[in-house]
Amino acid sequence: MATFAQWISGARPRTLPNAVAPVIAGTGAAAWLHAAVWWKALLALAVALALIVGVNYANDYSDGIRGTDDERAGPLRLVGSKLASPRSVLAAAIISLSVGAGAGLALALLTAPWLIAVGAACIAGAWLYTGGSKPYGYAGFGEVAVFVFFGLVAVLGTQYTQALRVDWVGAVLAVSTGALSSAVLVANNLRDIPTDAQSGKVTLAVRLGDARTRVLYQALLATAGVLTLVLMVAAPLCAVGLVAMPLAVRAAGPVRSGRGGPELIPVLRDTGLAMLVWAILVATALALAGPLGI
Repeated sequence: MATFAQWISGARPRTLPNAVAPVIAGTGAAAWLHAAVWWKALLALAVALALIVGVNYANDYSDGIRGTDDERAGPLRLVGSKLASPRSVLAAAIISLSVGAGAGLALALLTAPWLIAVGAACIAGAWLYTGGSKPYGYAGFGEVAVFVFFGLVAVLGTQYTQALRVDWVGAVLAVSTGALSSAVLVANNLRDIPTDAQSGKVTLAVRLGDARTRVLYQALLATAGVLTLVLMVAAPLCAVGLVAMPLAVRAAGPVRSGRGGPELIPVLRDTGLAMLVWAILVATALALAGPLGI
């Protein structure tokens, strides 16, 4: 049986910034509109964390029963390594997604009931990433889904539930966060190109090939950097977000230098850290910009 530490590893803690950063960014966008509601931010954070843990366990289950994780260069997978039964990992996925659905339902009912449909789409997206008869993650659309759900939906949804509207600042934050979040998945799939291609998992990285995937990863980081400059139009103090640039440069180092396999594992951690630091700095800048007049 898997130990507690192995279950934690199976939840893929390196991906948690993908859940936390969008909520921070969205709350910063709401604060920019002088409409931050902290308890709603915490509820949105509960939704995001539960969903990303749920999708990670669901991915572990679906890839495990397909045999995709039998040979891999990345961190531990519970089903693929035979440390946990598929049934137990599926149960963990269902529990996590249910927690997210419950928190999301409460947030929707307290804000706007039509958001329930958005939540349902998020749950479906989480499961169908690698689940079902035709998982879209096996057809090269994983990065698009991450951009949409952990960028546009998460950031703008967080802003809307607090401010009851969205604006261009929220949209720029959403695109920036989506780009950084997608970069995490691009790095993951870059590492797994050989094993994914062998198992029939046609990710975007498999379609693009090694060289072009490395270019895509760096382009996504650059997009976030450029959009940080755009945010300075609203609040010059957003320049503080560029402090995260050295973290992004460090994250991109192994990608630029052509490293592969296990040597790319730290890229996921460092990209997530850069995204999280960037979100905290920019959200804080937006929250302070109005009252300080800068």
